[in-house]
Amino acid sequence: MEQFVNSMVGYAIRATDGDLGRLDEFYFDDETWTIRYMVVETGNWLSGRKVLISLAALGKPDWKSRTFSVNLTRDQVRNSPDIDTQKPVYRHHETTLHEYYQWPMYWQGGYGANYVGIYGGAMGMSPGPIPVNEEPVERLSTTGERPVNPHLRSTEDVIGYRIFATDGKIGHVEDFILDDENWAMRYLVVNAGNWLHGRKILLSLQWVKRVEWVDSSLHFNLSKENIKKSPEFDHTKAVTKDYVDKLHDHYTGCDK
Repeated sequence: MEQFVNSMVGYAIRATDGDLGRLDEFYFDDETWTIRYMVVETGNWLSGRKVLISLAALGKPDWKSRTFSVNLTRDQVRNSPDIDTQKPVYRHHETTLHEYYQWPMYWQGGYGANYVGIYGGAMGMSPGPIPVNEEPVERLSTTGERPVNPHLRSTEDVIGYRIFATDGKIGHVEDFILDDENWAMRYLVVNAGNWLHGRKILLSLQWVKRVEWVDSSLHFNLSKENIKKSPEFDHTKAVTKDYVDKLHDHYTGCDK
């Protein structure tokens, strides 16, 4: 099932022995566009501290009650390594966190290292690696001592990124749509602003030509005219397979 990322912000996060707080944002791996962590705002019980929780700890979501249950106790979270989510997350931070909770390390082939879509074909395929104009996979930190993970990104930070077609700007990122079976992001919801009078557009991450992280922009291998003629997208309704089929048929049949 497809879920809007923004609609999940504020979900209750529940430990095995009580509430942990509320979902603040997600961190995703920009090589596979797969969610890796939830950032949880703990509120008064932990002095408002924000904690990272891997999807390895996530149980079956309760969509009706807007609740995510995790197989952790409050004490485990209270005593977990304190990682400042306002700063870059270093690989050694992730390693310390995974060792503490005994979570598999996804970057070594552990939990969720490679996802396989449940639909197959256009809707189920992960976008795969996307060309980026930036740094190598691992670089030294500013102190020159420890490697950084440059591929861990915040969904909150990417909202607002500018979106470009092959022949010009079309709008900005307003939301993401992910597959809740494997937590891989499939689509961007784009606000076209003045260009199309505020119309919302759905674009598959399969069609990204490159990402400019430093420039806060994503470039698609699509023309403005073909995007303009794409099937109308109603962001107030669930994304159906019928709509996705029409969307992919449209771009398959046009000259990008």
